Amino acid sequence: MVGDELDEATRDRMQLCSEMLIKEMARMVQELEQQQVEELKSTDQNGVTWSGLLSAALWNWTFWATAGFLLLLIVGLCCCFSKRSPEVGSSISSEEEEDSEEDSEEDSEEDSAEDSAEDSEEEDAADAADLETYIAMRNEWSASELWNRSELVDAVVESLLVALQRSNVLSKGFFPELGPAIGVGSAFDCWSPQEDEPVYRMLVRLKPSRGHTFCLEPGTVANESRIHVELECTCTAQQTVRRALCFLHNPKEPLRKKQKPSLLHTLCTGSYLDVRKTARWFQDLVRENKAIVRLLRLRYYLLTVLPSRRSCKVAIKHISGRTMLVEMIFGVQLGDSDIFMSSQAREDIFTPSTTWTLSCARAEAKFLWLMFDQTPDDSLLSCLHLCTRMLAGTGFSSYTLKTVVMHLLTTTPLSGWCRTHFLLRLGDIMRYLCRCLEEKRLDHFFFGNEKIPKEIVLPPALQRAKPFNLFQHLAQDPAAHEEAMREFEELRRRLTAQLFF
Repeated sequence: MVGDELDEATRDRMQLCSEMLIKEMARMVQELEQQQVEELKSTDQNGVTWSGLLSAALWNWTFWATAGFLLLLIVGLCCCFSKRSPEVGSSISSEEEEDSEEDSEEDSEEDSAEDSAEDSEEEDAADAADLETYIAMRNEWSASELWNRSELVDAVVESLLVALQRSNVLSKGFFPELGPAIGVGSAFDCWSPQEDEPVYRMLVRLKPSRGHTFCLEPGTVANESRIHVELECTCTAQQTVRRALCFLHNPKEPLRKKQKPSLLHTLCTGSYLDVRKTARWFQDLVRENKAIVRLLRLRYYLLTVLPSRRSCKVAIKHISGRTMLVEMIFGVQLGDSDIFMSSQAREDIFTPSTTWTLSCARAEAKFLWLMFDQTPDDSLLSCLHLCTRMLAGTGFSSYTLKTVVMHLLTTTPLSGWCRTHFLLRLGDIMRYLCRCLEEKRLDHFFFGNEKIPKEIVLPPALQRAKPFNLFQHLAQDPAAHEEAMREFEELRRRLTAQLFF
């Protein structure tokens, strides 16, 4: 409120509050009269007692104190309402007189209708902008906290990898080289809901050691495959690099006596890189080099390796007592692209130890940050945060929602992702998800998608691949589809309640 006048909605609320208080007064008076009648009857039958009189007096004192407060509140509202009503009434009457004069001309009526329509649109746009601002303010603190924690975890893991890379174990043997790690998962997505105890997942890049190469072998499922480890000739590099024998052109006996075994004999099952063997090797590496790790930036942290089959889970405890759970999963980069094959297993089916799953986490992060830079404001971030908060307790994952939003960002103008169109974009997200559920199909964003920006580097095989349906399980299981439709209605109800209340 910027002036002395009250708008119509405020006056209605004040009048409604006054009427409710008057009704409450009447109800209390009626209860008092009824109790007094009952007390008179009781007195006639049993006589007057001091306890009865004291109880009645105490009750009457409580009633009149409450009634006096309500009466003062009613008088105050009425005074405030009557004080402002003449001003509003005079303004309304003057507007009615002007309107009555303008009604005599048809052109003026059309102009007035157009002006009112424009005012209504401006009010709707202002309401949407206010709503988006409110949501952004609520999420600002949690997003900044997630960002600070993720930065801390990133620094800790980077120090850990540097310490392990400098250890003698890696320099003497033919084990994979450890590249820089990247954060993946909801804990590193600043738009995702804040969890009580989030697990920070880091993707640690594995590069083949000298004399070895990694080759991707397509599997039976579009997003799964095995990594074939092959030996390459190092005869020409024996004089320039450290004296190491070529695994291809040297007898087995000299190789066994003079140098460490190849990667095929340590971390592979057959000729394929084994996820579980790699996880055990990395876990032992962390345990054996705790002293070296503590000499670097981790001197104020205590590392504890937790059991895990396909990754390295570490509890990092600060000297202050705060503990962070970090899961380091392993990834093999596909060429120079932004796509990796990771050790993280699929949740719905059993994954063999030689099977690696497709990870587009880096490409997704690059795409979203690219869209954040091209949209007018932070309404895209608010849309993602608000919708993801509604997913708790449902069968929908944040990855499903992220896929829907990424598809919409390539089909709708980026200028429309602004505060004035905030509600429209929320409606687009819900309609797109509803249509995908009805059709039982949601295509993976990076499989055969021709609308991928050129800044995102994809392997040629993924560009030529057929679309992969993320809702394939709904098409195969009618019961799962019915449950998904019920959960969508619950999701829509939650979103509506959040917007209105």
